[in-house]
Amino acid sequence: MRKFTVTVLNTTGIQPYIFGSNRLRENIGASYLVSQATDSWAREALEKLKNQIKQEVYAFNPEKNQPDAKPHIEDDELAAELIYAGGGNTVLLFSDKQYALQFTQILSKRILEEAPGINLVAVHKEFDWDNQSLYEVVQDLMRNDLDTKKQSRIPSAPLLGLGVTATCRSTQLVAVGMSEKFEDDEPYLISREIQKKLDAVRLANRKLRERLINTSSEIYEFPLRTDYMGRSAGDSSYVAVIHADGNGMGKRFQKFGNNKCNRDYIIAMRQLSHSVNQAGITALKNVVDILVKSIEIDKDRKRKVKEQFEIKDNYLPFRPLVYGGDDVTFVCDGRLGLELATLYLKELEKQPIADGKPIKACAGICVVKTHYPFARAYQLSEELCCQAKCFVKEERKKSVKEDFSALDWHLAASGLIGSISEIRQREYQVQAGSLAMRPISLKKERDSDWRTWKGFTKVVKHFNEDDDWKGRRNKVIALREVLRQGIDATQKFLKNYQIKDEQLPLFPEFSGQSTDLAKKGWLNGICGYFDAIEAMDFYISLREESDVNLST
Repeated sequence: MRKFTVTVLNTTGIQPYIFGSNRLRENIGASYLVSQATDSWAREALEKLKNQIKQEVYAFNPEKNQPDAKPHIEDDELAAELIYAGGGNTVLLFSDKQYALQFTQILSKRILEEAPGINLVAVHKEFDWDNQSLYEVVQDLMRNDLDTKKQSRIPSAPLLGLGVTATCRSTQLVAVGMSEKFEDDEPYLISREIQKKLDAVRLANRKLRERLINTSSEIYEFPLRTDYMGRSAGDSSYVAVIHADGNGMGKRFQKFGNNKCNRDYIIAMRQLSHSVNQAGITALKNVVDILVKSIEIDKDRKRKVKEQFEIKDNYLPFRPLVYGGDDVTFVCDGRLGLELATLYLKELEKQPIADGKPIKACAGICVVKTHYPFARAYQLSEELCCQAKCFVKEERKKSVKEDFSALDWHLAASGLIGSISEIRQREYQVQAGSLAMRPISLKKERDSDWRTWKGFTKVVKHFNEDDDWKGRRNKVIALREVLRQGIDATQKFLKNYQIKDEQLPLFPEFSGQSTDLAKKGWLNGICGYFDAIEAMDFYISLREESDVNLST
């Protein structure tokens, strides 16, 4: 009888840890520390355990080892074996529960010392290799033990200082020093948590460049502040916060690991975890390549994105914060948010995955003023991603359809009050129905589909480039207000302004209703043009092949 201890690691409270600051450098450092805590540091903790107990361990690394590479804990005299690290989880096997506890102590100590503020959760369960399913044990740990421990965990209440103390500007914890001067920013009081985040920024940026920027594009850098995202002097500047997440990835992991013997389960989890991780990185790398190719040098030797806006000091107007895997968060210039989110989803779909199926994902894009509270913008991007996922589920319920990618967004010219549902009800619901056609899908039009990326971008480009509308902002703004009043008012507007054929830009043909939508502006209680008008200043196409023929 071969008995082992299964250990599952996870973190809690990560969102406020990463996104709680308005300083991009602090967000970058926090994200890097989180990625290290349950991946590289776990492997290094295994090596330290090896030195303490004088027994061999196997810290599987997908970059160096094949998924089925030996040694195997069930065959060899191993004290521990890392099964896989990915998707926010780290799963390990130990030959003795005491080793599992020692490992957890080693890793916890390092996190406390080098990444204060990260909360590690570890659960352990004894396991009989010969008579139990490792798949079932891991699933039980994740579904029950891990959730129970997270919920029962007593939140820390840090001592905020005794006597006369100074507080950190970002966390309000006791300050331990001053930040280093960064460009034109003056040093400010920082806590130990912020100190460690800032210390990690340089390593985080170097790792990001190595992974995402081709050697031929080494001239470009990722920005360390939102002001370098493409902001132009004297102009209102916006930043887009994008959160993307794969559809049903948890169930895919469960299905791929089910009904396999224990060793085959380990191999399958390593294969799938690594392929998903690489898919996310490769998709982002391809997005960076497309963005770099869109940057042109004008006659004044200034670098501009599609001749639309100038970039500052070779900084790309784009910065991934959380990446690797299907769960990705990045920020960019507000005018690129919709396009880069869509490019990422499309590139992600192209990547090979171990289970043989493409990753379909959803994205939420929140476009806000550059110095709007970052945590709030991220929260809304998450809500928007959830809205897109609900749209996918509803569309699939209507008829038996395959999974597809989708996106939802909100363009905030001012402050945001309430949840995205409350904002939609307050700002986009009128007597005629919903002014918003969002969320929209990335699939090709067929049957009665019309709320698609292709249709949306075609209409936006028509308003921006067609002779009837180009440069006539007063006319476009008038149309936007008329659409609020419903079909009758829209038809009168088209007649009074003598719009060609008394119709708005055509969507790609779908079930013979494209002309009907163009003549009324509305279809089945949904307006097809309000979103496009709002997005006219927030859509820049980066690829020539995505440009549409306005005459079709």
